Amino acid sequence: MATHEIFNQAPPLTGFTAADEPALLDAVRRDGAGAGEAELRELGELAGSAGTQELARQAEENPPRLRTHDRYGHRIDEVEFHPAWHSLMTTAVRHGLHAAPWAEPGAGAHLLRAAKFYVWSQAEAGHGCPVSMTYAAVPALRAEPELAALYEPLLASRVYDFGLRPPLGKAGLIAGMSMTEKQGGSDVRANTTRAVPDGGGDGAYRLTGHKWFTSAPMSDVFLTLAQTEEGVTCFLLPRVLPDGSRNALRLQRLKDKLGNRSNASSEIEYEDAVGWRVGEAGRGVRTIVEMVNMTRLDCVLGSAAAMRAGLRQALHHARHRRAFGAPLLEQPLMRNVLADLAVESEAATVLGLRLAAALDRSLAGDEREAALRRLGLAAGKYHVCKRGSAHVGEALECLGGNGYVEESGMPRLYREAPLLSIWEGSGNVAALDVLRAVAKDPATLDALLAEVDAAAGADRHLDAAVAALRKDLAVLSDPAAAQLAARRLAERLTLVLQGSLLVRHSTPAVADAFCASRLGGEWGHAYGTLPSGTDLGGVLERARA
Repeated sequence: MATHEIFNQAPPLTGFTAADEPALLDAVRRDGAGAGEAELRELGELAGSAGTQELARQAEENPPRLRTHDRYGHRIDEVEFHPAWHSLMTTAVRHGLHAAPWAEPGAGAHLLRAAKFYVWSQAEAGHGCPVSMTYAAVPALRAEPELAALYEPLLASRVYDFGLRPPLGKAGLIAGMSMTEKQGGSDVRANTTRAVPDGGGDGAYRLTGHKWFTSAPMSDVFLTLAQTEEGVTCFLLPRVLPDGSRNALRLQRLKDKLGNRSNASSEIEYEDAVGWRVGEAGRGVRTIVEMVNMTRLDCVLGSAAAMRAGLRQALHHARHRRAFGAPLLEQPLMRNVLADLAVESEAATVLGLRLAAALDRSLAGDEREAALRRLGLAAGKYHVCKRGSAHVGEALECLGGNGYVEESGMPRLYREAPLLSIWEGSGNVAALDVLRAVAKDPATLDALLAEVDAAAGADRHLDAAVAALRKDLAVLSDPAAAQLAARRLAERLTLVLQGSLLVRHSTPAVADAFCASRLGGEWGHAYGTLPSGTDLGGVLERARA
């Protein structure tokens, strides 16, 4: 017999459309991607379905397994995945999240892809790694036109064709990246992997060395770095050679990671592996940096997606859970917490989508948009990804003990959040890149401040923060002092840019709350400390849409 009636638990959160978010749809329509709204909504509906949520659970609970040898002792270096992983990848590739803008360029193409990546990442983040790598590989590969002509059509194909076969005979390809080594990490110029011409007449090189972190080792091809006589050089390495034999990429082990469990990351040995040069010899870092910038955009979008997913769960729980005689959503302090989380989420979303729009315009030849993207991406990668972990942690806490158990899905978000701050350059690397961007091209700072000034006079807190920032920028004249202040500068640049975007494009409730708290100092050290007088109802109404 039942011992009690369960009446105060939130029902499962399924059947929603992840694309039904005003900040998202407004940005897509505003910046030229509105023609893709129907497809975006279709993907959003799929992301919120019970079936997709089950696939996400299965993919993480059944992580990939490495099989180094077959039953006869032959090296095979294969990674086995649960069928749920392949289902998620199939959907991502079919919707062009991996490379559609390169095959189907046009106004708003990268913005639409960014919006779809943001929506689909809310379902499951791990498989976003190879999706992002493939997206980022195409512009880097274009540094070698002959290779690009062969591989780009397959990288942009909307067919997910998993399996170890010669890449040029497949219906579609996935790309990985293999840069860091155990002695260098982000300092890729310290890499010791060597590459020498093999003398075969086809321009191939032979690579020998060890890679400490190889993203998506099950990919068909990899971009990697190795030392040549000219210096660090970029190479394309296939898993399977044209004759059908396995390339000498030895998977040593898969990383046992905090999160990102559905995705494989590995250590790799190159034992005379065959590769082809991409770009100029000795200019490998410059060749691959565009790939890094592309994946940094996805770090910002991924963090924003995690914030939105956590916020949605917190709002859903608060709407259905009662305490002290009323739903949590009606309790003043919980409303403050939820509104604070909503403000942070929207600020991250509008920034990520604005940077995607800047990418579209920069590819069309707009130099100011290119400069804005360069600096805004470095600063945004630092700040938004830093905020992600704290945001998801607070959203989890809104569910109380229910959020701490695996069935809620919140632990998966929480474990994933730190990765995006580490991936493609951890906090210090991103903050120092802000300094490098300004030093190399002062136009980047001019472009960002011009974007911020588009909201001049609309909010006193924003105006005061921009004035203070301009004074703080004097530190750039002293390299040592600037390095000490790099994190603060990256944070302030991001905050004023977010403030300007919200003032211009969001509701007064959200913009006022952001500027008063993040820029005006009327804020505590934790979420839920928005100042008295904040229009909490207006913020929450927009967040629930």
